[in-house]
Amino acid sequence: MMLKEFKTRVKIKAEMEDVYAAFTNPFTIELWSGYPATMSTESGSEFSMWEGDIAGHVVEALENKHMIQEWYFGPQEEQSIVTIKFFTQSGGKIQVDLLHTNIPDEAYEDIVEGWNDSYLGAIKEFLEVESR
Repeated sequence: MMLKEFKTRVKIKAEMEDVYAAFTNPFTIELWSGYPATMSTESGSEFSMWEGDIAGHVVEALENKHMIQEWYFGPQEEQSIVTIKFFTQSGGKIQVDLLHTNIPDEAYEDIVEGWNDSYLGAIKEFLEVESR
């Protein structure tokens, strides 16, 4: 099975705490995604979003710095790892760097579209509308 990786960066005009919460707080996730979510920053805790379409566990979360998750794609030798890093930029923007490794080939296009539109795009839109 071919495994791919996806890397992207988005800049969001918002406070760091709000950006971090959009990735880690289940109440905030529900606000931008429209679905209840199970999410924690505790290492080893399980998470689930979009009624279980995305599920996995938290490897590590460091407040306002980074979050590392393992995403479940059924049986595969190498875990699919999502690393999200947060950086404060000038002009009131937060830079979010995303690296998602070991994505199964057949899921790749859906995952990329999901990250760009339904996940990162939705968070950016939600937070930038809120901050106006």
